[in-house]
Amino acid sequence: MANSREIWRPGSFTKNFSWGRDSGLRELYEIIRLGFGGVVEDVPRATFRARVKIKNRPDFIAINFFLFNKPIDGIDHIIADELVYQALTAEHSATFDRLALFAFNLSMCGKWAGSHPFQRRPALWANRYITERVSAEFKWDTKFISADDIQDFVRNDERYQADTSRKLATNLYFLYSVGGISRFKEPRISRWWVDSLFLALDRIIEDRSLDGKATTEGQYSSLLAVFDFLPLTGGSNMEKELAAKHLVALYSACGSRERFSDKLVSDRTSLLLPEVQNYIANDTRPGGAIHPTNPRILKSIPRICAMLAKYIAGFDVITPDEMETFDLEEFIRTRTEAALRQLQESDIKPTMTADELKRITRGQ
Repeated sequence: MANSREIWRPGSFTKNFSWGRDSGLRELYEIIRLGFGGVVEDVPRATFRARVKIKNRPDFIAINFFLFNKPIDGIDHIIADELVYQALTAEHSATFDRLALFAFNLSMCGKWAGSHPFQRRPALWANRYITERVSAEFKWDTKFISADDIQDFVRNDERYQADTSRKLATNLYFLYSVGGISRFKEPRISRWWVDSLFLALDRIIEDRSLDGKATTEGQYSSLLAVFDFLPLTGGSNMEKELAAKHLVALYSACGSRERFSDKLVSDRTSLLLPEVQNYIANDTRPGGAIHPTNPRILKSIPRICAMLAKYIAGFDVITPDEMETFDLEEFIRTRTEAALRQLQESDIKPTMTADELKRITRGQ
């Protein structure tokens, strides 16, 4: 149902942003790395643009549709969030591309001097196309996504206020095609989905702060639902719902966006020192947090968060080298073998036969 309070405007998305078809969203990846100068911290918007301009790269799509803008002490900044963190700490991959597509579809980009109110959520037409058409009607069967269907969706909705719809439709379909929207429907969670949950919370919290609203940790799960996290990321199932609960706990333990700041050391890790300092000193590369109940719940985190993930959120932690070479099947095999050895060493033996167990589980 149309919401008359919403206004959908295409803005500069109808321009040709010339991202190559064969390299996914590498252009966006490289623009982020240039603009932030390799450092995961908030950067003045003017500084970001100046860095990108030196390389003769266009920046308007990246900063107005994919990144988050906010004034800090009267100066427009682009914030360091999960999308930026992944661009600066990992190689370009399909995982980054899907995370970036989620950022676009979530459509929370903040505000800056001279921006229009609708630019705060500049791609609501894409957000609603995913939630109302792809998720609700297509049940995430992405073979129905096309430029023609996108055009039909926007031009027949009173929320869309523009003279043309074809260029927006072809650009959006191109973005979805090269970014890998077809992989969103996979039922098992993967790295891009895990990263997207962190990004969603980063953006939601920052967007609320623009209106002077504080967000408590107890609100995280409900806000993910309000802003359609599961419909935007391939739909819901039990694995995703359980994973979301564990990841919200990890996000809280890591201090939300403070996970990128040295301030986290004094605010959240005082009881764990000097263990934390020694752990960080050994290797500053991102490590991993993996939940013991499901090894697919694997999140790359700043090293400073490792002990918080372990002692507060109940995650196991793995080293940067283990993170880079992580193999799900090998991890499950080695953990299973270790558990069996522990049982043998403790002389723990089964008290019933396999046939007895089958009769119990089958109700015979």
